[in-house]
Amino acid sequence: MIAASDAVEEQIDRETEFGFWLYLMSDAVLFSLIFVTFAVMSSNLASGPGGADLFDIKNLAMQTALLLTSSLTIALAHHATEGRNTTRAVVWLVMTCILGTGFLALEIRELSGFVAEGAGPGRSGYLSAFFTLVGTHGLHVTAGLIWALTLIVQIVLRGIDHRLLSRLARLSLFWHFLDIVWIAVFSLVYLPEFL
Repeated sequence: MIAASDAVEEQIDRETEFGFWLYLMSDAVLFSLIFVTFAVMSSNLASGPGGADLFDIKNLAMQTALLLTSSLTIALAHHATEGRNTTRAVVWLVMTCILGTGFLALEIRELSGFVAEGAGPGRSGYLSAFFTLVGTHGLHVTAGLIWALTLIVQIVLRGIDHRLLSRLARLSLFWHFLDIVWIAVFSLVYLPEFL
């Protein structure tokens, strides 16, 4: 009976992992399409402001530092769960949430500042594509934060088990994927405006 139960649980884990990889690949396709759209629309300013007129290098540097540091903290949370250290796992997940929330706060401040200056997504094709790309990434970070908060509650209430390890491993992959997307946003959207 126990062997059958273990076999069923292993099958569920394999299917869940496969489904997660399918999701992550579909997300990669989604972001690729948005990047291509941005590239096509990047010269469509409609006599409006471009990135060089809007972007603040200090804000961008802070956003990038917060998100890349959160990649380290989520890796440390994953390492702590593998060692069954609930306190450290919770601390590192809370730090990840704080850093991710800081990133989002700076992003929201940036985008709302653009709108206040009359440079909202309806102003030009460039800004529409920019808001779509950055906003989609921000929504993914928000989803990752909700996921991390859910895991914190589960660790506190139930401790660390095999299922939680699996969930945190997938969250960690998802979070690192978002960091890779942000590096692409930084390199292809923001950085050319400062060169």
